[in-house]
Amino acid sequence: MPQRIMRFRIRQDGVVEESVEGMTGDSCNQLTEKLEAALGVVQQKELKPEAYLQEKTQSQTQPAEII
Repeated sequence: MPQRIMRFRIRQDGVVEESVEGMTGDSCNQLTEKLEAALGVVQQKELKPEAYLQEKTQSQTQPAEII
């Protein structure tokens, strides 16, 4: 499992900059939405290339037996 990192930088003017590493697709938005709502108005959002990747999912199907 890849390491997931959230970094925060609080500037002197009070603006909070947030950066997330190690996540792909919409999982980053899901992780940060509650925190962003608690902090206040999001002034700018800049997505990294990883945000446009789809998460890998595995599925397995088994043939049905007809008796």
